[in-house]
Amino acid sequence: MTGTLAGALEARSIPTGPDKLFAEVEGYIENVESMPLITRIHVKYHLKVPKGKKAEAQRAVDHHEKNCPASQSIRRGIAIEWEGEIEEE
Repeated sequence: MTGTLAGALEARSIPTGPDKLFAEVEGYIENVESMPLITRIHVKYHLKVPKGKKAEAQRAVDHHEKNCPASQSIRRGIAIEWEGEIEEE
C-alpha cells in the first residue's frame, strides 16, 4: 500500500523519499472458530509534504487504496484501515 501511495504522491509532484513517507502498521489477531486469524490491519502513514501540497496529499491518502492490488487482495478476508498524518515543510 505504501508503494501505491508513493506513486499517487509522485504523480502529484510530491516527493516520497524515506524521510518524507513512512508507515506504521498494526495487525489485529482474533480467534475465529478456535483459530487465530488476522482480522484487521491498520496503516498510519506519516508524510512530510511541500508547503501548499497538503490537500493534494490528503486526496492521495484517501483514494490510493482502491488502486492497490495488495490491498484489494487482502481486503477479501481482512479489513484494512488507513489514515495519514501530513505535515507541511
